[in-house]
Amino acid sequence: MDFERLVVWQRAVDLSVQIYTHFGDSKDFGFKDQITRSSLSIPSNIAEGMARRSDKEKLNFINIAQGSCAELRTQIFIGIRINYIPDELGNVWIQETRELGSMLFGLANSI
Repeated sequence: MDFERLVVWQRAVDLSVQIYTHFGDSKDFGFKDQITRSSLSIPSNIAEGMARRSDKEKLNFINIAQGSCAELRTQIFIGIRINYIPDELGNVWIQETRELGSMLFGLANSI
C-alpha cells in the first residue's frame, strides 16, 4: 500500500506542518526542536513502516509512530501550560493526536 494514500499519514503530515509553522520564529530552540521532531516522527515512521516488506517490521514502525504521537501530545500539554501554544489551538492539536493514535491502532490491527 502506498503510504501517501493513508489518511492517517496525510493528517500526521498536516499536523507536523502546522507545528513547524507555529514554532518557526520560536527562540526556545530546545522546545522547538523537541516538538517539531516528535511531530515529524509520526508521518515519517508511518511511511518507513509501510515501505517495509514484513508485517513485523511494519508493526514496529507503526508502534514507534504511536509513541511519537503520545510524546507530541505531552509536549503540546506542556506548551499550553508554559504559554507557547494558545489554549484553543493546543486543544485542537491534542484532539488530533488522540485521533491519530486511534487511527494508528486501527492500522496496526489491519496489518
